[in-house]
Amino acid sequence: MDDHTRDRTVDPPAAGEPTGWHPDRGVWEHATLRRAVSHGVRLYNAGTYHESHDCFEAEWYNYGRGTAESAFLHGMVQVAAGAYKHVDFGNDDGMRSLFETALQYLHGVPRDFYGVDLLEVRTRLTNALEDPAAVDGWAIALDGSRPTARNVDYEYAERLE
Repeated sequence: MDDHTRDRTVDPPAAGEPTGWHPDRGVWEHATLRRAVSHGVRLYNAGTYHESHDCFEAEWYNYGRGTAESAFLHGMVQVAAGAYKHVDFGNDDGMRSLFETALQYLHGVPRDFYGVDLLEVRTRLTNALEDPAAVDGWAIALDGSRPTARNVDYEYAERLE
């Protein structure tokens, strides 16, 4: 565990025992990563892709190249950016390029990383390469549910600016 990514105030997973959670000790390996993921997923699900992107990107800088954490966060940055391109700009070529890169980063990252079902994410991204509408209305699962943004999520993203 890295001291700069510890935070005992970060809640445990709502369900399951995802990669990164240590149930025996009741802590996340990188609690600040889980916090960023929780906010980022909820903001993505609310359709605020730019803010979601910012949550993943800000945390990404805490990890060195070659780590699963870095690959995961970089991949999720690409997911949010790709959805932003598709939904807000109708730029499906840009979306495809970002999703192809996301798939490369997410390859090999454990399936339930910090509560995100990466098998579903990778499947959705792959489907969207063929049919961009596959991301329309898509909500990312976190701990088995599809939460949407609350005020605290927007406040978190605002503090990142």
